[in-house]
Amino acid sequence: MSGKIKVAIIGPGNIGTDLMIKVMRTSDVLEMGAMVGVDPTSDGLARAERMGVTTTSEGIEGLQKLDVWADIKIVFDATSAYAHKHHDEVCRAAGKVIVDLTPAAIGPYTVPVVNLEANLDQPNVNMVTCGGQATIPMVAAVSRIAKVHYAEIIASISSKSAGPGTRANIDEFTETTRRAIEEVGGAGKGKAIIILNPAEPPMLMRDTVFVLSDMVDEKLIEESVEQMVKDVQSYVPGYRLKQKVQFERFGSNNPLKIPGYGEFEGIKTSIYLEVEGAAHYLPAYAGNLDIMTSAALGTGEKIAALKFGGAA
Repeated sequence: MSGKIKVAIIGPGNIGTDLMIKVMRTSDVLEMGAMVGVDPTSDGLARAERMGVTTTSEGIEGLQKLDVWADIKIVFDATSAYAHKHHDEVCRAAGKVIVDLTPAAIGPYTVPVVNLEANLDQPNVNMVTCGGQATIPMVAAVSRIAKVHYAEIIASISSKSAGPGTRANIDEFTETTRRAIEEVGGAGKGKAIIILNPAEPPMLMRDTVFVLSDMVDEKLIEESVEQMVKDVQSYVPGYRLKQKVQFERFGSNNPLKIPGYGEFEGIKTSIYLEVEGAAHYLPAYAGNLDIMTSAALGTGEKIAALKFGGAA
């Protein structure tokens, strides 16, 4: 007996396959039980079979037919927001914990360095989006120092790292990320934008974060942001500031005029990030996918240790 907790991954696409390889190569807590898809010709299913993982191309119904189903404690869903609703119903009925990598947001938004501990006992946790995992820690870093009135994030990723699932969920991406900026990041109002960049060679993930907050010592914000970057780097080593944090102050004599908001007096903090992937399966430029799978892996390991006594 390995002492590890068996997991299943639904969705053998880029995200699901990368997560599978992370589980198999890097986790001391989790063990692959099954890879689940709906296309028998899927490259991800074929790779899983070559790596000795039990597979099914009959979806979650096929997973339920496998002998290993009884031993699986955690299910990672890397499909779509639409499909996740059914997967959630099945897993809840069977007493399985589900880690949701889609923008379905049935369970609470979870960003490991911000609020993981508060959600460890939930039957379903949502990993927000790649843009959310990259930028919400920065919004939270400011909001723990000063009241944040507004936060806007722009996530730019290589079009080559945006598979069919990502493209099908663009609307859900912007709405889910916006809500999580507010609920997890602590912003009074949030906005999210995603850009698919077709540049060749493919660009690394780049994220821009604009935060409007009350007046406070800028050094405190800078230190908070830098510490949060280090915290994220504990599971995504390629996460880094592209340049120093920038500040602009707006007072009563020079307020910032924002359409639909009015006049703002306070500090505008501008944070520029770059995310390079670990290249376990995906290319290094696909940092947007790597940050999602790394966050999901860390979340699954914490849940396994807390709820199922997985090896620490």
